[in-house]
Amino acid sequence: MSVTLVPSAISPANVGTLVAFQANVSQTDTTGLTYRFRTRRMGLHRVRGFEEAYHIVIDYGPKASFEWTTIEEGQYEIETSALDRATGEAARDVVRFEFSRLAGTSPVIVPTRHPLVFLYGAPPCPTGARMRVQVEAGGVPVSQTSYKECDGRSTMNFYLAGMRAATEYTARHSIESSAGTLSGEPVNFTAGIVSMAAPLAVPISTPVPAYDGVLLQSIINSNPIATDLNGNLLWYGPGDLSLLTRIESGGTFLGIYEDGSKSQSYQIFREFDLAGVTLAETNAQRVSDQLIAKGLRPITSFHHEAIHRADGSYLVLAGAEQIMHDVQGQDSIDLLGDTILVLDRNLQVVWVWDSFDHLDPNRAAILGETCTYPASLACSAFYQGAKGNDWLHGNALQFTPDGNILYSVRHQDWVLKIDYRNGMGTGQILWRLGLGGDFQMVDGDDNLWFSHQHDAQMLPDGVSLLLFDNGNTRIARNSGHGNSRGQLWRIDEAGRTAKLLMNADLGANSSALGSAELLPNGDYHFGAGFIPDPANASRRITQAMEVGSDGAVVWNMQIPAQQYRSFRLDNLYTPPIQ
Repeated sequence: MSVTLVPSAISPANVGTLVAFQANVSQTDTTGLTYRFRTRRMGLHRVRGFEEAYHIVIDYGPKASFEWTTIEEGQYEIETSALDRATGEAARDVVRFEFSRLAGTSPVIVPTRHPLVFLYGAPPCPTGARMRVQVEAGGVPVSQTSYKECDGRSTMNFYLAGMRAATEYTARHSIESSAGTLSGEPVNFTAGIVSMAAPLAVPISTPVPAYDGVLLQSIINSNPIATDLNGNLLWYGPGDLSLLTRIESGGTFLGIYEDGSKSQSYQIFREFDLAGVTLAETNAQRVSDQLIAKGLRPITSFHHEAIHRADGSYLVLAGAEQIMHDVQGQDSIDLLGDTILVLDRNLQVVWVWDSFDHLDPNRAAILGETCTYPASLACSAFYQGAKGNDWLHGNALQFTPDGNILYSVRHQDWVLKIDYRNGMGTGQILWRLGLGGDFQMVDGDDNLWFSHQHDAQMLPDGVSLLLFDNGNTRIARNSGHGNSRGQLWRIDEAGRTAKLLMNADLGANSSALGSAELLPNGDYHFGAGFIPDPANASRRITQAMEVGSDGAVVWNMQIPAQQYRSFRLDNLYTPPIQ
């Protein structure tokens, strides 16, 4: 077998030019073939006698082509490897492609394939300085990129995003150094026309709160979108993902795709940029191959959570299953569990936590939730039975300030802290927060405990825990009456006590989905993503709301779509407080 990699464009091409790279194999039967695509920039380290290492963009999977570009000028090698998983036969090909500089002696702006994303190019700036770009409309700042470090040689290129369609803007860069700040000349441009239809978000309270900005929305099985707080569309992401999980610093995003009717090879996790270009992608089958080689349980899919760490690694939540006997009062069941993965910058497994090794399978889902094959997005994929017991249904992960992992277990009504210790931990459960867990509530009764929660997170102070309390168990006990709540807890880990500091009634019952966020002004953002539509009880809508520290709702927006999460942001380059 041999493989040839063919680009869709002729080298050189300007930075930002999207190029399709197609892998063509010599054999006619491609059944069972998987393909990996890697890139590396040439020449950066030749003075030191070595080249930059390859970076995996897409790990071994069924895709025989990928679209890729970069906004960093230079000569690149793009490599494909074709692997027959059944026979082990492999082949490799490499092509060189140059992405040339966009700017000359003056800054320039060019469109990208995305009508609301533009590429700004500026001349090189002195080593030791840094540059960013500000976008204005009518003299009013509307967006500001992250800083980039100057190297004195390379042009400086930035994606500009966060603009309204068919609107005129001005952009200019600023260079900061020890000598002060120097501004570039202004460049005018007009945002493009958008053809996609976005859900019409409608503010249902006035005025817009003092903390203005962007509302980033993860819409279930549709394009993620960003709007201003009046509902005007500012950006949208790829439409081939099930949901967006997080935004990361610099304007990159993480998402997953799940389809319970397809095999593990089609269950993917992806990082992408503002223009929708894939930066990293792997699939559940590729990760399972690594796990099996280590003697560990394979995974079925990725679900609910993926985070990119500052060191380039990823924290990802995955599904797992096992046929078990004489647990949860049944002779034989397909039990659906969770696996927590840490992947390195090249998507290779470096740390694993398996729920079957650390949690009691006899403790069934609190409300007895089950899933039917093929799994919908409400369940992680499973393959061994016609029905699965949705035992855990984890939905959020976080690296805590002390280097461990926080894990929200929806169907157990618990938030767990897991011994990670920055990669040296054993996976032992350090504590369980919630009814029946390890903490005694201070000044309250069991009715105050959260249940079926979403987006649990330890705030930067290391003692405050914020979450969206869906409240399913509490509401079920009250014959279906009650609302979801936004909660802030003060945790004393040493004394094993928990005090409820805020318990905001959100005015609606969102039995699924949800988000929570500390805002820079000290208020809180909560997203209730699964509220019955008053106009049609068979549909679900979202309310995104700001809550003051006293628990009172101060702003509310209604969106006619189901949203997994939403985020209040300064701009599309800066993630929320974490």
